[in-house]
Amino acid sequence: MKKSDIKVLIITGFGLNCEKETAAAFRRCDATPELVHLNDLLHDKRSMNEFHILTFIGGFSFGDHLGSGTVFANRVKAKLRSQLERFIADSKLIIGICNGFQTLTRLGLLPAFNGNYFAQEAALTHNDSGVFRDDWVYLKANPDSPCIFTRGMDLIRLPIRHGEGKFVATDNALTEIERKQLVALRYADEHGNIAEEFPLNPNGSLNAIAGISDETGRVFGLMPHPEAFLSPYNSPTWTIDRESGKLPREGDGVAIFRNAVEHVSG
Repeated sequence: MKKSDIKVLIITGFGLNCEKETAAAFRRCDATPELVHLNDLLHDKRSMNEFHILTFIGGFSFGDHLGSGTVFANRVKAKLRSQLERFIADSKLIIGICNGFQTLTRLGLLPAFNGNYFAQEAALTHNDSGVFRDDWVYLKANPDSPCIFTRGMDLIRLPIRHGEGKFVATDNALTEIERKQLVALRYADEHGNIAEEFPLNPNGSLNAIAGISDETGRVFGLMPHPEAFLSPYNSPTWTIDRESGKLPREGDGVAIFRNAVEHVSG
């Protein structure tokens, strides 16, 4: 399949606000993104089945009432569960970023042990700091993760902006996540050492978890915002990087979207 033929569904509306950056990320990787309001899916004006990649974007869906992503997930599960089940069965890709990650956990699409989707096993809750955190973080990729989106990645840096980003799960679920290598990204320091303490771990996430996938590697959620670091000039240190000759060709977030597009294109 040609990359330009890869259709990406970006669901919008009800307080979500990262649609333009996310669309720009996929266009940069030669795919064809389309912004579709949630209501158009709920009222059968459009279908997930038209697309190859599904994106749950960042923002504040339904004002984060009842917890981030909760109302959005309930609306989706009530009306679109069969479409999601078919999307997953067809081996298509799903990514959830920030509020989208929160939505995926509440839907039960992550971690989805043994392919048991729609049974919630984890959540994102209030930061240990008790406040909204807007910062940049280092992330260490797990080379043993099945995650398609993080293939070939090692240490990257991305921005965060969330108030409910602490990854939590029961002891049994956490053990299973680790045993199956479902952690794709962990908070780290600039040398790649895993970070358990604030501010390097900005929210107190258990086991420094910043992103996980399901066992197929095709469903992926993360709290940091890869769509907000596409250009090297998005970085707060770009002037220093330029003067030192270390300014990269592109932002670290691009690789996540490129991996997805290249996987679909075969």
